[in-house]
Amino acid sequence: MLLTPRLRTRLRIIRHRKAALLASAVSVCLLAAAAPAEPLGVGDRLYPYLGNPGYDVASYDLSFDFPGRNDKPLRAVTTIDAWTTADLERINLDFAHGTVGSVEVDGRPADFTRAGDDLVVTPAHPLHRGMWTRITVRHTSDPVSEADQEGGWVRTTDGLAMANQADAAHLVFPCNDHPSDKAMYTFRITVPNAYTAVANGLPTGAERTGDTTTWIYRTRHPMATELAQVSIGRSAVVRREGPHGLPLRDVVPSADRKTLEPWLAKTPDQIAWLEGKVGRYPFETYGVLMAQAATGFELETQTLSLFEKDLFTEPAYPKWYIESVMVHELSHQWFGDSVSPRTWSDVWLNEGHATWYEELYAEETADRPMADRMKAAYGASDRWREAGGPPARPKPPAPGQKIGIFRANVYDGAALVLYALRQEIGRPAFERLERLWVQEHRDSTAGTADFIRLASAVAGRDLDGFFQAWLYGAKTPPMPGHPDWKPQAAAKATPRTPRAQGHR
Repeated sequence: MLLTPRLRTRLRIIRHRKAALLASAVSVCLLAAAAPAEPLGVGDRLYPYLGNPGYDVASYDLSFDFPGRNDKPLRAVTTIDAWTTADLERINLDFAHGTVGSVEVDGRPADFTRAGDDLVVTPAHPLHRGMWTRITVRHTSDPVSEADQEGGWVRTTDGLAMANQADAAHLVFPCNDHPSDKAMYTFRITVPNAYTAVANGLPTGAERTGDTTTWIYRTRHPMATELAQVSIGRSAVVRREGPHGLPLRDVVPSADRKTLEPWLAKTPDQIAWLEGKVGRYPFETYGVLMAQAATGFELETQTLSLFEKDLFTEPAYPKWYIESVMVHELSHQWFGDSVSPRTWSDVWLNEGHATWYEELYAEETADRPMADRMKAAYGASDRWREAGGPPARPKPPAPGQKIGIFRANVYDGAALVLYALRQEIGRPAFERLERLWVQEHRDSTAGTADFIRLASAVAGRDLDGFFQAWLYGAKTPPMPGHPDWKPQAAAKATPRTPRAQGHR
């Protein structure tokens, strides 16, 4: 956002002085208009150029035309409806991997240029604060990544899926790519008739025209850009009913439907289990997307979690572990999706809670004591803090490793903070806090300070000192109730799981 300087004149100033000021203003305006476009950001500590100031996105309408090959760009149209929150001469959008054909702002052609990872749009007329505006970008969306890029489209054996966390949605479509700006979504995906397309939310129609079908989906709840999901493939969509009549749909390779069905059938009971812990499932549908791709992780894309198919077919992974990973991503629908992080430094609230319920599920259903894993995490915590920073202040990712914030200390290290909190305030207060957290911040964003305030209110005492030590300290505080737990030397490190840090 570049704002043109304005000069204010006083009513009692003499005419020639006013003329001089106006001439000066014109000169400054011309200089500002000629200034080069520059990348902007919302000031995130970990991703300083992510997101853009000056507007609040209300909705995205995303159209993708898949050519039948996953090594060729898709034709795409992105339409953004937004409120301006400042006077804008230019509009910065995050978009770094595709060719832009044209841009319109409120139906009028607009100039555009690149600046870093930003697409900088100059509308025909400046936008004033409080305006409702529509930005339409015709572009390509390229599924073939460049050498220094991570995430975005994932190429499967027969199509595509998305993995946009943490900062890769703008490799797929122009957007305000920061979780603090959630919006509603409509997807229109045109594919050859042999393919099936599925996206976040619920289907609203499928329009067949000759050799292609356009599949349309809409969300009923706001969503962060990093959680967008589009699956294109020769897929089967398996439907069933969850608790309270919740519509469930899973997306699997058609040839593997029978093999994968025993895993798919576990979701309704897993949802019921989590509802018993934290309250009603927060969205309009759920399901798992089992992709034939080697991603190295699973991902909580909203209402349709992404999994590697091999997780469910590789005999080396024990049954209890696979189920706990399913619960990890399901837990994110409450923690991270419905309640999204205000900044990426708040990611411990996502991953700590998902790891917590992953561990609790393993304890309650597979006799895998949480205390054992927490004791091992406590032993490693000081090393994790030194290597990656404390849970609520992770070190920035290294150059070329944008997902590098997903380190051990925002998983088991953050779950360790929750374990210490339960030890400190007691199980009843902790369980009440968990329910209140997802109720009060549903469909919104929240940060670490919000969690501290709510925990203090539930406990009936100020917990700021407790959290400052556990979330920001260079050393791990003593564990309440376990004075025998001690940090361990590096040689005694305990592996986290069979797929260490393999799910987000």
